[in-house]
Amino acid sequence: MHPALSVIFFTTLSGAGYGLLFWAGWHALTGQSAARTLLVSIALAIVLSTIGLLSSMLHLGKPARAWRAFSQWRTSWLSREGVAAMATFGVALLLALALLPSQISSDASGRAALSLAGKAVALLAMVAALVTVHCTAMIYASLKPIPAWRHRFVPFVYGVFALFTGGLLFCAIATLLGRPITNMAAFGGIVAAIVLCVLKLKYWRDIDTPLPATRGDAVGLPQRTVSVFERPHTEANYLTKEMGFVVARRHAKWLRRIAVVLFAVLPVLLLLPAWIFVHADLAPWFTAAALCAVAGAFVERWLFFAEAKHMVTLYY
Repeated sequence: MHPALSVIFFTTLSGAGYGLLFWAGWHALTGQSAARTLLVSIALAIVLSTIGLLSSMLHLGKPARAWRAFSQWRTSWLSREGVAAMATFGVALLLALALLPSQISSDASGRAALSLAGKAVALLAMVAALVTVHCTAMIYASLKPIPAWRHRFVPFVYGVFALFTGGLLFCAIATLLGRPITNMAAFGGIVAAIVLCVLKLKYWRDIDTPLPATRGDAVGLPQRTVSVFERPHTEANYLTKEMGFVVARRHAKWLRRIAVVLFAVLPVLLLLPAWIFVHADLAPWFTAAALCAVAGAFVERWLFFAEAKHMVTLYY
């Protein structure tokens, strides 16, 4: 598929934003962070998810009609993602309002304290963030004509990337604001980076295997032998440009290595000091790890689109 930058920004930034909101909700629910840290995290989460959602509209032929997609939530994952995103936006604002009393009180420097209703909103924010990310992943995982997207790892990888990048961003915000972070946060980031690396290597190995599909499958005649009497066209068209994007194998290998280095190797190396030296200044380490992870997610997402082939290309 053609790797449109608007969709890459959408999936990368919105995923990081919803992952950040998830961890903000978790810390609000458990009372492990100060209200200021949570409010800054929620604000950044809203900004990232909004930028991502707005950038996705650049890929639409008629962005002014995007609002009509909300009515198709019964059958369309794209519509469900839009509905979930709007609902999550409202829940995030409610969580921020619930945290304001803790911020303006004399105990604002300590841990945020939420009422039972506030904790329910925090839990709802966590669930809404995960649901929205899952809907985003299912936009692609539900497309049967694109085998690379139908892979069983796609929804899970989307979710882990969101939690991984969002978690690192939350730790970076907390440490930049002078809040302590336990070494278990760094350990969790290391584990998540390794899990992502294993999943992506397995995914890439699976999609490199030739598809068990024929030209008959592409034209809707499975288990039939279909021959081509004459080519359907003499020059490139929308289908060949959008659905049959070709990336050189040698370029793909290098990009895969770059992605792994950015979202796995460098974050692990940067998080090791944060895991071992608990009392050191951890802000530079978490900030660098978060930036590397987001950059790696961007490269990984570019490959996710560039290496996916629509079955219609078998016909053309």
